[in-house]
Amino acid sequence: MEYTELGWSGLKISRIGLGAWQFSEAWGVTDYNVAKSIIAKAYEMGINFIDTAMVYGRGMSEEFIGKALKELGIKRDEIVIATKIPGDFLNPDDVFKTVDRSLKRLGVEYIDLLQLHWPPCWHNHPTCPYARALERLVILGKIRFIGVSNYPIALIEELRSCFSTIDIVSMQYRYNLVERQAEIELIPYAEMNDLTFIPWSPLAKGALTGKYTLENLPEFQDVRSGDPIFHPENFKQIQKIVDLLKELSNKYGKQPAQIALNWLIMYSSSIVPIPGAKSPKQVEINAGSVDWRLSYEDWRRLDDVSKNIKISYATWYLQ
Repeated sequence: MEYTELGWSGLKISRIGLGAWQFSEAWGVTDYNVAKSIIAKAYEMGINFIDTAMVYGRGMSEEFIGKALKELGIKRDEIVIATKIPGDFLNPDDVFKTVDRSLKRLGVEYIDLLQLHWPPCWHNHPTCPYARALERLVILGKIRFIGVSNYPIALIEELRSCFSTIDIVSMQYRYNLVERQAEIELIPYAEMNDLTFIPWSPLAKGALTGKYTLENLPEFQDVRSGDPIFHPENFKQIQKIVDLLKELSNKYGKQPAQIALNWLIMYSSSIVPIPGAKSPKQVEINAGSVDWRLSYEDWRRLDDVSKNIKISYATWYLQ
């Protein structure tokens, strides 16, 4: 397993993480024993970076992670736990309340990385009061580092200006081979400020695994239902990159998912993808996306095909 540093923090994290949104009704992994087997396999493969959130299963994901780490006998300093606080909870009083509950669910004394899941756009909590609450939790030793997720650059700048003694170490956004908007300003900002960039949905919710075709777009019973990525008008374009991923998987002896993830980590040394996994086998596939590299020529082929894919999110207009 390859390792890198979480931003400027000095914390060593695996170059590929384990996303844990799947431990919820949204993705269907609600059997604790399945979740435990996934976490056990990640640890076995050298993955030490687990990303979850308070809202995943309304705490189920955090509870599963905490229980599994304890039962598997994984030492606290062997794992880096990242969770996320939703924008709804960024009232300063709620910050303390929800972090206390998160710590209890995870069964730990501190959270390595607390990320702001999205801005408080419904309740309009001013930035500096919740920034000061977060900073106090860092000073008190309950949080080690702060990150952002789904925040615009302007609001990141405002947040950073509110801190007195700390700064953010990471940024998390949707980013994959067919959804590349993050390259415009988000990834450059992360690179400029020595921040780790954490792509969520790095396999476009499974669209880049090679499992699906235009003729085989299943009726999802999970969070992917209605996702524009799987709309026929969009997937008709995505099929071109899937075909190339399959071609390259034969060339390199790798899975299409491994090719797609390797392309991401080659894009920037700041990037640490966090693909989810619904089985130990999927963990193995994800872990196999590092410790090797595509050739420059093949990276460029994927880049060229990808750049010609234009995803429309206004899919109800297309029906």
